[in-house]
Amino acid sequence: MSGEAALFLQRIRVAVALFIAGLVLSGLTAFPLRRELDLLATWLGADASAPDGNLRGWIALVQRALAITGRDFPFLAYGTDWLAFGHLVIALFFVGAWRDPVRNIWVLQAGLIACAGVIPLALICGAIRGIPIYWRLIDCSFGVFGAIPLALTLQWTRRLQKMMQ
Repeated sequence: MSGEAALFLQRIRVAVALFIAGLVLSGLTAFPLRRELDLLATWLGADASAPDGNLRGWIALVQRALAITGRDFPFLAYGTDWLAFGHLVIALFFVGAWRDPVRNIWVLQAGLIACAGVIPLALICGAIRGIPIYWRLIDCSFGVFGAIPLALTLQWTRRLQKMMQ
């Protein structure tokens, strides 16, 4: 492998490793939601009496909803357990792209498509579920910021592919 190809492979692996780390971190943080939200609410000084549209009021409302569902319907948390598991499984696919990006370019393409899909999902489903627009935009940012390393990685992988022909 030429020096230039090795440099592209190194860049690809760093970008994919960052993406994998983001997926794993996102997955692992979906398990202890109540504890995390309690910490966030304390840190922000969340206040249920805050005006509608206020971040502190939203956090307090979500905290209360998690407490009530945790107490009365603990099985609903199983859905976020599956969400966490899904993130971890998706991260596994990117290990293939880390090892051999040219052969597994489809993983990078699928990841980029998924990042694009985050935006309509957050905007449409978030509106249907009554999620405030600022929170939906935060959710959209995961797709945008996830797409950046994947787009770069896809571009670098295509260049690496041409070098290897």
